[in-house]
Amino acid sequence: MEKMEHTILEEQKGDRIDKVISGLNEEWSRTQVQDWIKEGNVLVNGKNVKTNYKCSVSDFIVISIPEPEELDVVPEEMDLDIYYEDKDVLVVNKPKGMVVHPAPGHLTGTLVNGLMAHCKDLSGINGVLRPGIVHRIDKDTSGLLMVAKNDLAHESLVNQLVEKSVTRKYKAIVHGVIPHEYGTIDAPLGRDPKDRQSMTVVDNGKHAVTHFRVLELFNEFTFVECQLETGRTHQIRVHMKYIGYPLAGDPKYGPRKTLDLNGQALHAGLLGFIHPRTNEYLEFEAPLPEDFEELLDRLRNNR
Repeated sequence: MEKMEHTILEEQKGDRIDKVISGLNEEWSRTQVQDWIKEGNVLVNGKNVKTNYKCSVSDFIVISIPEPEELDVVPEEMDLDIYYEDKDVLVVNKPKGMVVHPAPGHLTGTLVNGLMAHCKDLSGINGVLRPGIVHRIDKDTSGLLMVAKNDLAHESLVNQLVEKSVTRKYKAIVHGVIPHEYGTIDAPLGRDPKDRQSMTVVDNGKHAVTHFRVLELFNEFTFVECQLETGRTHQIRVHMKYIGYPLAGDPKYGPRKTLDLNGQALHAGLLGFIHPRTNEYLEFEAPLPEDFEELLDRLRNNR
């Protein structure tokens, strides 16, 4: 069992122990941490505490991190929209409303379930719940994803993401009329200290850069293309909100009064990368989903 140690800082004085620990790793939820505390996997100054324990400066915390549960992911036959496939990589167009990979309590109906039924040879680097998954897009975002079918391909594609050589362009509809044709948002992203389920711009966050250009203007909305230089969680959604133009339909980062959509108007339409084996540059483009096109038509008719 892996152990992690932490000494309470001045700015953490008076904070609940579950809040402090969940803030140490962005993948740890507060509920998960509370379970660890109840199970005796968290010691403060050598003693067990309750989840509502208020921290004092210099408290010494030892966290015993349980091994992740091995969960069975069942292959499911699905009508996947495959754009490209060979023995190394696969490019798939994910529909809006589909989750990319399983998670505890949500083990069926995901893209990974469908991929496992489609091909048996996915990379194992990301473990049982995320085989082949190199990057992901949100449930209510549609568009193209690259999938690794072996570990060689996985390492190559991840390295390309790190080196920022992968081309990723998104189409989006945002609130407001953007007065300039191009823009770049360079603002670090991290977990929102007031809401651990959301991301926000924070001084000590991870480097994040989004480029955008205006495609079309409407009365109260703008149709834009966003290109990712980095790939942080919810990056486009948070960055566009940060500059005052949140995505239409976004239930987490957008205004309540918005267009009638099931989730944000965001489509990962263009994906380009270097093939891991042949070194050939491959680029794919998926058209806007039908409901996205219909929304644009309504906005055009209301001008």
